[in-house]
Amino acid sequence: MALYSSALIQSTSCYHNNLPTTLFKPSCLPRMATNHGSFRKQIKCSLSLEFEQEDASVSTSDFLEGEEFSHVTKFTSSDFKISDRVSIGLGGRGDEAVFEAIIVNSDSPLNDTKVVLRRLTTSQAQRRGKRAMQVLKKLARRKLMYHSYSMQVHGYVCPQTMDDEGSFTLVHGYHGSFSLRHWLRQADWLPTLEATLALDEESVRRVGDDTVGGPAVSRQLRVIRILMRDLLIGVNYLHSHGLAHTELRLENVHISPVDRHIKVGILGNAADFFEDDTDRQQMMIAFDMRCLGFIMVKMILRELMDPLIFTKFKAFLNKGNDPSCLREFLLRTFNMNSSHGNVGLQMLDRNWGAGWHLLSLLVATRPLNRIRCLEALRHPFLCGPRWRVNPSMDIIRWSLGSTAVRITEEYIYGHQQRIRLAHFLELMEMLNPYSKPKNWLGLLPGRWRLAYCTGRHVGLTTRQPPSRVLIGDVHLTITQPSKTKQPFSFTSDVNFRVLVGKDWPHDKIGIHGKLVVNSTFRLTSGKRHYIIKDEEENENLPPAFATNAQESAIKKLSGNKWRKALQQREPPSSLPVVKLVSSDIDVALVLNEPLSKDIEAAQSVVNEVRMQIPPEMFDLSKIVCGTYVDSRMMVLRSVNGSALLFTRVCSIEC
Repeated sequence: MALYSSALIQSTSCYHNNLPTTLFKPSCLPRMATNHGSFRKQIKCSLSLEFEQEDASVSTSDFLEGEEFSHVTKFTSSDFKISDRVSIGLGGRGDEAVFEAIIVNSDSPLNDTKVVLRRLTTSQAQRRGKRAMQVLKKLARRKLMYHSYSMQVHGYVCPQTMDDEGSFTLVHGYHGSFSLRHWLRQADWLPTLEATLALDEESVRRVGDDTVGGPAVSRQLRVIRILMRDLLIGVNYLHSHGLAHTELRLENVHISPVDRHIKVGILGNAADFFEDDTDRQQMMIAFDMRCLGFIMVKMILRELMDPLIFTKFKAFLNKGNDPSCLREFLLRTFNMNSSHGNVGLQMLDRNWGAGWHLLSLLVATRPLNRIRCLEALRHPFLCGPRWRVNPSMDIIRWSLGSTAVRITEEYIYGHQQRIRLAHFLELMEMLNPYSKPKNWLGLLPGRWRLAYCTGRHVGLTTRQPPSRVLIGDVHLTITQPSKTKQPFSFTSDVNFRVLVGKDWPHDKIGIHGKLVVNSTFRLTSGKRHYIIKDEEENENLPPAFATNAQESAIKKLSGNKWRKALQQREPPSSLPVVKLVSSDIDVALVLNEPLSKDIEAAQSVVNEVRMQIPPEMFDLSKIVCGTYVDSRMMVLRSVNGSALLFTRVCSIEC
């Protein structure tokens, strides 16, 4: 160990982007972020490891001799040839000094093996090293799984001088120069990572794919599937042995170029849970799954590698917002109206929004609602096109809603698009999971954005308007009453801009205005009957009534696949809905100067706004029932049969 001490004094540090660096001083090591949330603190408080109460004054030699470490190797400093450079991806904490070395003991089975020496200087760091060796004894029963998915711990270096009594050096495997975080920060990370994983037709079959190459979205999605499936298998291996990792981060994950598997760290902070302690087990597993969700979303959305944007992402979750609304939140955070032009968003939108569904399950607000590793491995997002996946009814509902929203973002409302949208809305209504008013009480309150109406377009059409009005966002805010049996408060607010002058300004900047309509509603039970008309009558009806969509949806549900999913022999002739009974309506208009002083101009603006929005958003009494609701979407029906599709927006600004 005297060799290490002299090296620590004489060496200096210098960083390069892709090359290994000289990195010996603990103060020069890159520090990892330790900004954990409140749930992380709960996990830390619940960790009652056996060595936690150990007296820090005990020497390292006594500390090692008092435990059973026959399953690891006891090295001496003469067993290693120390390198003068350390790869940047191996950087540890401030209480660690990292060395790369080659074992030069001819009597050792690890002779000529490249390893990492991690010198732990504080008592807390030494407890992590001891814990890593204890965990090894528990996991080494299945050596193949351990060697494939865990960073191998070979042993420790025995202190030989009195100066080294206060330190402890852990010897573990070398699995490449980069952590996963460093991989993703490279400009050419995708082709380099594909070469490291040696992707060919045989390797991609492991994720249900049968092709290599292709557009950037397909290539990245293929790599994400390989990495996430490896991570899930490795973490499930820990969970099946009664262990939780508790430190799953990009910095702790390495990709071995030898066996092309993910290594999930040295497990120095792994925590035990037992089958008889169900609450502890669920909390531990849920915490690991949330960390896996963070890793997945950072791999997909490179913008979240920015600490500021990732802080907003975590704040959105920590403030109690539903993760199913993440797409709406991230589009606003990235200042985008759709996923076009963003490879990460397009990956999550693939397979009818399956990526967003898996992400919402990984980072669910309630720990008990988070998905487990084996369930995630069967999720459609992580299964390639060659694998047949039987989706659950929850995924089917999610897919219908995601597809409907994607169509509305295209803003090409031709006849075919309108028929498709009406068809999807009909299917969603028939698969509504919450048909009773009591189920709507907790889901209805919030702020909803109007995404589409089957009756009238939102915004300008080819018509020449008398007042140049551009409609912004149209929201419906529903407030829960403070006391039971009191009506809900509905507030429709329409933001718009009025462009003054004959010519349209290039930046579309005008006078801001807002139309606000308030009303109250009571919820009661009701039914919606399906009336199948003759073909001659259907031909004379406009598309807004969506009669063809109703018949198409009923015909679709009559098929064998849907009938098996619905567990019904015949499609229903009527569906239960939630009736909305309104009372008085209050209308208010806010218009900035100079139009606020011109009554005739204000009246013209109000008339034009009413022409460009569905009449139900101005006269809320025309909304008669709710036919679909979940954590992210809602469908309301008006008195003339038109359907209004709403998406929930973030109710708490981050």
